[in-house]
Amino acid sequence: MKKDNEKKKQKGRSVQELLGIKTFTKYGLSVGRDELLFYTVSPTNISVLSRENIEIKIHNLMMVLSAVPDIEINCTDSCECFDNNKIYLQGRLSQEENQKIRDMLKKDIGMLDEMQAETATARQFLFIARCRNMKPEQVFQQANRIEKIISDQGFEVRRMGKSEIKRFLAIYFDASMNGDHMPDIDGEQFLEVQSESE
Repeated sequence: MKKDNEKKKQKGRSVQELLGIKTFTKYGLSVGRDELLFYTVSPTNISVLSRENIEIKIHNLMMVLSAVPDIEINCTDSCECFDNNKIYLQGRLSQEENQKIRDMLKKDIGMLDEMQAETATARQFLFIARCRNMKPEQVFQQANRIEKIISDQGFEVRRMGKSEIKRFLAIYFDASMNGDHMPDIDGEQFLEVQSESE
């Protein structure tokens, strides 16, 4: 009986609940009892650096990690991946008999190839810090302290705002390239339209 109740509770849970995301905060994202702070770090092209400079960069990163030991590092595409779209179009192409539609499908695949080639090297590097059991003013101080630590080690760093975090989450979870335009609450935009028309 207890297992059935647990299954019913889990069945109705949203993805947001399963991930533990509560809401956006003034400084980041509330997850469970913690608040996550997101920092974007500009990448360095190490292929043009000397061996000594690469070692300095590694040492600087080690200094950041020792100063903020529980910081998480994430490297992800900074744009949408089109692989699933291309697989779908190639499947349609193999089934399609109409030559005009086949030509259009080939053009679509070519367009996706071009878009992917243009953005193939586009990566974003994030440092994610977790603030546990802190009041908003403590989170603010911690956010500034971490940004200063990263900056002092020679990294170009900037704390991400709400729209940037939404865009990152949308790309990370393969939802959309336009995550920064997604509503905070699913379906919220439809309620606004309905209330305006009434």
